[in-house]
Amino acid sequence: MKLRGIEFGNILGASGVQGFFGEGYWFHSLFKPFGLDFSGMTFVSKTATRWPHKGNMPLTEDYKPREFFPGCVRVKPWRGAILNAVGLSNPGLEAMLATGFWQERTEPFFISVMSLADTPEGRVEELRQMVDLIGEQKDRFSAPFGLQINLSCPNTKHDPRQLVGESEKALAVASKICVPLMPKYSIASASVAAIRELEYNPFCDAICVSNTVPFGSPCIDWQKVWGSKKSPLEKYGGGGLSGSALCLLVCDWIAYLRDAGFTKPINGGGGIMHPDDVFVYLEAGASSVFIGSVASLRPWRVKAVINQANVLKWKR
Repeated sequence: MKLRGIEFGNILGASGVQGFFGEGYWFHSLFKPFGLDFSGMTFVSKTATRWPHKGNMPLTEDYKPREFFPGCVRVKPWRGAILNAVGLSNPGLEAMLATGFWQERTEPFFISVMSLADTPEGRVEELRQMVDLIGEQKDRFSAPFGLQINLSCPNTKHDPRQLVGESEKALAVASKICVPLMPKYSIASASVAAIRELEYNPFCDAICVSNTVPFGSPCIDWQKVWGSKKSPLEKYGGGGLSGSALCLLVCDWIAYLRDAGFTKPINGGGGIMHPDDVFVYLEAGASSVFIGSVASLRPWRVKAVINQANVLKWKR
């Protein structure tokens, strides 16, 4: 997937699958001998907000999860499902930039950001400030990078459907930084008709879909997928689902968007548990894929999935 002349490759990481800076998580080293190898995949940072945000996952001083098994995450490997309500725990964009780790990267990557203000005007202003902060550091980056604007996280308090309507303003504000822009959506909150309008937006280089699906969303049979109609993360708002149940749902959404006339690149992901799932995304009309939950649920397949994405001939 080439955006503004920058080659971002056929496969990206889901935001945060390798942490804020590519450091990964404690269990990655355990599974590395069995196929958990991210080489050949484009890095996407864990989402940053303008200000430090506590969320639901305590972090260490170097911004790693404090707990080996965070209480805001539930995993059912036999069902191929993860439920998380991390809630965008992060030290804030300014602190992340201060580490210099992003500036030291040598290959193209994406920085993921999200605004958390309570009003549309406040969210646009927060994004403006984040764009300014990154812009001040832009000349210090060793590699080209893009901005993934998260407009879909289910673990925040404002209505994600409202965020879709803010896409035009967000993209206009972010265009100031003059890097590839890729807004990220969830199939649970972004209608095909709304996203179709981005076909005409001069600042939208590509879209990314899908973020997690909020627990209780009618597009999921929760009894079948999770084994219960009640979320174990109810005290955190329910959380969002990742895993195998999303694959066909996201691919259908992408196919509908292509049928509606959307021609811009689509980075598609959700439920990619096996190399064959990459081909399903290709056939649906994706321009590239991203992987996330497979690293936790089927880590021994990660390298095979990446290899599959890199040998296929992508249509767009």
